[in-house]
Amino acid sequence: MKGLLVSQWTTFDQLALVEVPRPTLGPRDVRIRIQAAGVSFATSLVVQGKYQRKPPLPFTPGTEVSGIIVETGADATRFKTGDRVCAVLDWGGLAEEAVAREVSVFGIPDSLSFARAIAFTNSYATSAAALTWPHLLNVTAGETLLVHGASGGVGIAAVEIGKILGATVIATAGSQAKLTLARAHGADHGINYREREFRDEVLSLTDGRGVDAVYDPVGGEVFMQSLRCMAPEARIMPVGFAGGEIPQIPANILLVKNLIVCGLNMGLYYGWSPNDMRYVYEDRVRANMEKLFSWFVEGRINPVVDTTYPLERVHEAMDDVLTRRAIGRIAVVMDEEAKRLGQG
Repeated sequence: MKGLLVSQWTTFDQLALVEVPRPTLGPRDVRIRIQAAGVSFATSLVVQGKYQRKPPLPFTPGTEVSGIIVETGADATRFKTGDRVCAVLDWGGLAEEAVAREVSVFGIPDSLSFARAIAFTNSYATSAAALTWPHLLNVTAGETLLVHGASGGVGIAAVEIGKILGATVIATAGSQAKLTLARAHGADHGINYREREFRDEVLSLTDGRGVDAVYDPVGGEVFMQSLRCMAPEARIMPVGFAGGEIPQIPANILLVKNLIVCGLNMGLYYGWSPNDMRYVYEDRVRANMEKLFSWFVEGRINPVVDTTYPLERVHEAMDDVLTRRAIGRIAVVMDEEAKRLGQG
């Protein structure tokens, strides 16, 4: 089968599409004929050996897939051959076939395309956990939520979920086109951070009080400026550092305003940690996904896949991500999904 192969740590553009061996099926695994796979900034770090978890060389990168189950392990009982699913992998997604632990596989609604399904396991799952789990942002009706990077995959998800929860959502992005998209997905207010500092605008929109919760996938100065437009007892969550700079949090500001900083690494719940906790948290993660799928079926969330590419053009897909041209998610499509979209 065809797939990308990382034989040594390198940049993504140096990877070649080659014949790779079929992955071995374990007793608690399922084999998936991949229809779509996700690419992200984190994927580019993994192939360089710069991510917090390093797969053993050689390996095929890619952790988010959707597709059709073609084989199940002896102890895998939740799914059957022919089921439509999305899955989180340890690695192996950018190939024609992958093996996934059944614990991290989720059945998808018939109305959800494979290309759009890749938005759920990471982007939507992260935003739903961040905004609804009691020990995290725990946004409630009537609160004001500030979402940075609001046109990206996790940003759009956070805007939509924030509105479902009854919050007033203030979105920031780097262009008017991106803000238009955020508003189309429910944002009440939009701020172009390239035109002016968002702090003053946020304080004006909240009558000087500040926001109750901040969802920040950008980091750096965005995080620091956010601390200065938060209400007393507000919560802020760093979800990632797309801006390239990890902020050093000033404890004095937290102390003066009674602020709460909470972090979220969804990898902890998918087994991407020194201790494999995916079985411990399975019920929590599965409930999170089922809630998202029900919202999708009800028409309350609308994942955006900006562009799709066939596997042969996977480098163009990653280039769209790294240059931040993408709005929403980019999907690499294969097999029947590629043919449906005229790319196979």
